[in-house]
Amino acid sequence: MVDDTRVLHLNRGMATTSAPAGWLQDYFSKGNEHADIGIIFVHGFTGSPASMRPWAAYFEERGYTVSVVRLPGHATQWQDLNAVKWQEWPARVQSEVDQFKQICKKVFVFGLSMGGGTTLNIAEKNDLAGICLVNPMIHIPGFLIKIAPLVALVQPGRSSVGDDIKKPDVTEWGYDVLPTKGVVELNKMLKETRANLGLVKCPTLLFHSVDDHVLPISNSNIIMSEIESISGQRIELTNSFHVANLDYDAPLIFANSLAHVEHWS
Repeated sequence: MVDDTRVLHLNRGMATTSAPAGWLQDYFSKGNEHADIGIIFVHGFTGSPASMRPWAAYFEERGYTVSVVRLPGHATQWQDLNAVKWQEWPARVQSEVDQFKQICKKVFVFGLSMGGGTTLNIAEKNDLAGICLVNPMIHIPGFLIKIAPLVALVQPGRSSVGDDIKKPDVTEWGYDVLPTKGVVELNKMLKETRANLGLVKCPTLLFHSVDDHVLPISNSNIIMSEIESISGQRIELTNSFHVANLDYDAPLIFANSLAHVEHWS
């Protein structure tokens, strides 16, 4: 078994050009002891599959079938994210869900940040065994998002929001630029998803970092108040920033998400 944590402990701020071979691609592993339970991992905006590999490895080591998807426009070059329509992101995850339902009895989806918003979009349309969300995104507040389409016309990229990690020398291997047209598409997906949050019925486990420098707490509050999950649980994280599944609270996230899967499998 490859140690999926070792290459993440490198110089913070490294972009995709420095990522280890294979870590920016889709990843799939057929389980053994729990092969009929599948878990799909979805990374965040400007992030990469590498950010979800340690979490996936935790379940892989316990015999589950796992998949880490690469969302369109990610893990290549940041300009590619300006050429993607928002529908392509949930479509990529939906394709994985469809394949998992052919080989697994139960399917879970785990998402980080924008991957959490994408997970909610999928949960609105599918009968999932459950979902886990880490600092999920469901809206972009403030004035700038209102003029984002105009900004995108004159400024293709802005300062990156990636690598908000308290633990030193850890990177999620994402873009070091924030693609502005991609942000416009992201906002469209979030609006569409929020409008249908009441359709999320599956068991939901949400992790929220008290000290998150990327998303305001309103995102988690909205999700927990507007979903109609048969079981909604929220866990506060006190020793991590935004990318909490790579941070000090990762063991807590892993253990509680395992308990979530075991309970609802």
